[in-house]
Amino acid sequence: MDKKVILISIDGMRADGLKACGNDYVKELEKICSYTYNGSSVNPSITFPCHFSMTHSVSPQRHGILTNTYVPQVRPVKGIFQKVCEVGGVCAMYYGWEPLRDITLPGDLKYASYINSYADESTDTLLTDEAEKRIKESKPDFVFLYMVETDDKGGHDNGWMSEEYLRRISIAIDNVKRMVENFGDEYSVIVMADHGGHDRSHGTTMPEDMTVPFFFYGPDFEKGKVLDGVSLLEIAPTIAKIMGIIPEREWDGKPVF
Repeated sequence: MDKKVILISIDGMRADGLKACGNDYVKELEKICSYTYNGSSVNPSITFPCHFSMTHSVSPQRHGILTNTYVPQVRPVKGIFQKVCEVGGVCAMYYGWEPLRDITLPGDLKYASYINSYADESTDTLLTDEAEKRIKESKPDFVFLYMVETDDKGGHDNGWMSEEYLRRISIAIDNVKRMVENFGDEYSVIVMADHGGHDRSHGTTMPEDMTVPFFFYGPDFEKGKVLDGVSLLEIAPTIAKIMGIIPEREWDGKPVF
């Protein structure tokens, strides 16, 4: 497979939080990516439904997962992991919240690593280390890196837009910088959030919960272009188009390019 993709999800990262985190690399991302600070989550704006919608391009009302507990789809729709595997691609996943494993099916992942988000000061960075090592050694076709500390140690423990929340976003962006600078010549990179948050919670249709940023880096994306109308449902179709994979017929989203 000639074109490869790294998808990076930063849990709970509000668009205005990204702007306010103080990391200089955010401005660099604006220069080298197509992007938006006005992207849309899904309702309910909860981590597991959001990620299932992101990887399967259907709304929670269609896939039927409305909480952080997995339930089988009433009418199963294939997700991006299954589509990559169908064409012989190799998938890898690095994640800091254990229930997220259920966005994949048994057999989807050749490489995977889970580290509990409270196991270390920055398990997001440790997971990035592991993803970096695996990419250097094995060059998997599709790599999913999920960072959760913005959500749990930042938003839930200290409050959205708190000093600690913004610090956790900056750490995540340092990890993004490493992935783009080390692998941007070989991989397209998508950086996004699943939902935002308010006070110490999320899950509503409030703008603070629903408005999220998206950044798309790679040869298919115009540098510095501001995008409109991007939601979580566009992620799987965009990855499929980059990789030359026929999208699932039942997906609702469209590629962003």
